[in-house]
Amino acid sequence: MIRLLIVDDHPIVRDGLRAAFEAEPDIDVAGEAANGREGIDRAVALEVDLVLMDLRMPEMDGVTAITALRHSHPHIKTLVLTTFDGDSDVLPAIEAGATGYLLKDAPTDELLRAVRAAAAGEPVLSPSVAGRLMGQVRRPVKAALTDRELQVLALVADGASNRQAAAKLFISEASIKTHLLHIYDKLGVRDRAAAVGEGYRRGLLS
Repeated sequence: MIRLLIVDDHPIVRDGLRAAFEAEPDIDVAGEAANGREGIDRAVALEVDLVLMDLRMPEMDGVTAITALRHSHPHIKTLVLTTFDGDSDVLPAIEAGATGYLLKDAPTDELLRAVRAAAAGEPVLSPSVAGRLMGQVRRPVKAALTDRELQVLALVADGASNRQAAAKLFISEASIKTHLLHIYDKLGVRDRAAAVGEGYRRGLLS
């Protein structure tokens, strides 16, 4: 029996997912949660095997929750179920430790197969997500970050705003924004959080 927790901030989505599993004799929906923080607490309290995790939620997002669960309870598997398949969503989730990544438009039978596979520890990826990961692997290596860009990235990782980073480096906010754009391009990301995550992944941050 697979004990499953559904984590999504939309009640209608949770209801629909619960209904999809009701007829399955080997899947027990042990509970639900509306955000990542609640999901962590309930996953532990209910002793679930697998968490079906949305990504963009209030209070705590899915990637943060996946990371926390991986460190505190590595035996609990997570399967991402979301509407987003961009690089800035897929890569951080996989790097955080998600066993699989599925889109919400997947047919019910595909969802059921994915849940069973993920619970068994087998990696599961929707076709579009697999294609993105392949593209990321095949993408030519971008130019290395300059010393100044590394300084900006380190400050962003420490939580500095553009204004604070500019003050620390004695340059203008406009220059910080320009450096960030260059960093995003070189790392193949689209926002600050993804840049920091990629920076740690590549060993640019410690």
